[in-house]
Amino acid sequence: METENNIKIRFANTADIPDINKLLFEVHKIHSNLRPDIFKSGSKKYTSAELTDIINNKTDTPVFVAVKENAVLGYAFLIKKQFINDNNFTDIKTLYIDDLCVDETARGMHIGTKLYNYVLNYAKENGYYNVTLNVWADNKNALKFYEKIGLKVQKIGMEKIL
Repeated sequence: METENNIKIRFANTADIPDINKLLFEVHKIHSNLRPDIFKSGSKKYTSAELTDIINNKTDTPVFVAVKENAVLGYAFLIKKQFINDNNFTDIKTLYIDDLCVDETARGMHIGTKLYNYVLNYAKENGYYNVTLNVWADNKNALKFYEKIGLKVQKIGMEKIL
């Protein structure tokens, strides 16, 4: 799908892994700066081997990338969730955004909004009930962004550090 600013959103492929790795380090740095007690400095969420498996499993873990002139400027990692015949939950299909990141040099170009809208359209076209995600409470910029694009609090995780 072509969008303004010549940004194309498409499924990720394994050739995108070097650019995705760069973005994974960026988002992890935000988390490790905010919560060094939880996140290891200088790391990232997935190994390249894990990325290959995730990208190749479009059925359960689709990954979309925002690309301009062959450079990946953002991504959305998704996980399909559904609890069939669960004692507690209904059978609704949920599309969980496991990770959404825009290159720090490309922020302000509305790439995050474009990725999110693409995910919403994908979810609607594939019969999902809702789209969910988690965000760290100390990540104020992410919280503000998600509220701006219309997300509402579904549940709140709490902790007591001992």
